[in-house]
Amino acid sequence: MDFQEFLEYVPKLMIAELPAEVSHIKMAPLERIESLKNFDIRIKKPKIAAVMMLFYPKNGITHLVLIVRNSYKGVHSAQIAFPGGKYETQDEIFENTALRETHEEVGIHPNSMEIIKTFTPMYIPPSDFMVHPFLAISKEEIVFIPDPKEVANIIELPLTVFLSDAIVTDTKLSTSYANDINVPAFKIEEHIVWGATAMMLSELKDVLKNVLNA
Repeated sequence: MDFQEFLEYVPKLMIAELPAEVSHIKMAPLERIESLKNFDIRIKKPKIAAVMMLFYPKNGITHLVLIVRNSYKGVHSAQIAFPGGKYETQDEIFENTALRETHEEVGIHPNSMEIIKTFTPMYIPPSDFMVHPFLAISKEEIVFIPDPKEVANIIELPLTVFLSDAIVTDTKLSTSYANDINVPAFKIEEHIVWGATAMMLSELKDVLKNVLNA
């Protein structure tokens, strides 16, 4: 989709209703659904993080940025994710966390990003994080500068590809809590996107489809 055309939908996106768990559950592993049934944030008090779902023009066409995380000793090693990271007290508000972390990880200055909507927060059991996603746009062509300590690669996903049902699949993999389980996922280029990122992508995709097809 042409980026200028996409910008015409931004006012509707800003007021769009969030489907929340209805969308999340479509891409949730069965084990994740079970673990969230008894989750109570008042008791758990998880760590806080924020991520950026950023749309921008590339050659005039609307794209969404994802990152491939570096391999490391942790539950999210080498996974596909949105730019983002842990909340720091100096951030004051979660939006600032998403802006700061996106700047640090892929080199986009906060002044180049405009946050237009807060999406549904999601608890991630394996890492004990409550993640706050934010939808943002950059009206400028972007030159990414990935942080080599955290980011192995940048994925520039065209909006039309993201909205296609052809990228939805099922795959068998081993996770931090189970071996050889079937999970719903998105197949993006050679990458399999599953778990929390896929669940957040599912809500984003449903909101976009509702707005673009209204």
